[in-house]
Amino acid sequence: MEKRSLGNSDILITPIILGTWQAGKRMWVGIEDLDIIQAIRATVDEGITTIDTAEQYGDGYSEQMIAKAVKDKRESLVYATKVFANHLKYNQVVEACERSLKNLQTDYIDLYQIHWPSGSFNTEIVPIEETMKALNHLKEQGKIRAIGVSNFSLTQLEEAAQYGRIDSLQPPYSLFWRYIETEAMPYCVDHQISILAYSPLAQGLLTGKFQPGHQFDPEDNRSQNKLFQGETFEIAHEAIKQLSPIAQRYECTLAQLTLAWLIAQPQTQAIVGARNAQQARDNAKAAAIKLSAEDLQTIDRIGQSVSKPFEGDRVMWDW
Repeated sequence: MEKRSLGNSDILITPIILGTWQAGKRMWVGIEDLDIIQAIRATVDEGITTIDTAEQYGDGYSEQMIAKAVKDKRESLVYATKVFANHLKYNQVVEACERSLKNLQTDYIDLYQIHWPSGSFNTEIVPIEETMKALNHLKEQGKIRAIGVSNFSLTQLEEAAQYGRIDSLQPPYSLFWRYIETEAMPYCVDHQISILAYSPLAQGLLTGKFQPGHQFDPEDNRSQNKLFQGETFEIAHEAIKQLSPIAQRYECTLAQLTLAWLIAQPQTQAIVGARNAQQARDNAKAAAIKLSAEDLQTIDRIGQSVSKPFEGDRVMWDW
């Protein structure tokens, strides 16, 4: 699989990245450890070398699952994890990093990210200068190789960049959720900041397997996803019908088609979750699909029928 530079660092990442929120189990249902371990191993076998996680995913459980699955292949992999919004004071960042190193059974983290801006979810406000000072110190020590931010607005990204090099931004981004395109993407392109798109399949909506009226378990975070609500869900279903013939022409699934569209966007890689080995193998195939310029434009137009009402909205969930 092709490799791309992470920001302006010497770290090489794959255009498809394995996401492991589900491995932490919290806010997901029907997740089995053995399936997750097999999914992680299958992902690596398919040539995907970049794995994204966070301390918040099951209080480190996701990180531990990664170690169980592929610790013997650590040197050939790129680990990206995150410190949560309640751990952004200097000492808290350092302590959180140490916990993640232990969970991942490694002595360095390739990409360490601020998961949510200070103050999110009613957390204490911590000056970004203090947080960045801790991250820069960890980088100098060799415990982390690059710094990234997640769920930051353009203003927050610009402020963080005043205190150190930011090599990645991790926003929600898919064919159906495209706030990033008009907000921070131009800045990322100009400053060589990689965009690591999470929820690139709109939490499964772009697979086409959910019909209008589908009800999620209340414990499933998708029960609060704005894209699965009312009229939006119905409009999305119509858009999926229009995308299906294009996927058939490329002899791929809807998921693979929309992932191929996403990783063709400027500076963009896709973080994709997998519940089992087959999903992991299917996701990896998207990297080999090369869409024509005409089809990229057509897919773009179809997606806007869903994304347009949310173009000023950064958060997909009604939390």
